[in-house]
Amino acid sequence: MTVEDQLRAQMMAVLPRLRRFALALTTRSVDADDLVQDTVERALRSLNQFVPDTRMDSWMFRIAQNLWIDRLRAGKVRRGTVNDMSEAEKLGIDGERAAHAHIMLNSTLRALEELPQEQREVVALVLIDGISYREAAAVLEVPIGTVTSRLARAREALAARVLGAATAGAETLQ
Repeated sequence: MTVEDQLRAQMMAVLPRLRRFALALTTRSVDADDLVQDTVERALRSLNQFVPDTRMDSWMFRIAQNLWIDRLRAGKVRRGTVNDMSEAEKLGIDGERAAHAHIMLNSTLRALEELPQEQREVVALVLIDGISYREAAAVLEVPIGTVTSRLARAREALAARVLGAATAGAETLQ
């Protein structure tokens, strides 16, 4: 197996995590798929720029983040509320639990979409993808303290929005 083949295999292994990161950035499945595709295309074209003995996932996350920032600046992003209920439909819970899960999912997705871009990126990397604060700091090219503070603010905002919305939603179910 050539070095290029090994790098491609590493890229393939990162794809599920890259998709989750892209979905957290974009908040829409269609946009996330486009972002992943563009990221892979750019990574394949730039494979010669990958530094050996560095992390493939961090490199690809950084490419995705830069592409997303470019799209935001260019105004090429479709904005709107999250209407993709495919995840909620997969829960397979009946009755009241299904309604509560539906409300929680929608509230969480809307709250995530409302977070500032910097906080959404940290949530995607640390909470969704599960990478360390140090790795997130490297991907985002910020100090680790910045990751910590952004994550703390994001958690507070998400809890306030989701728990407040969930409480209101649960009251309407009764």
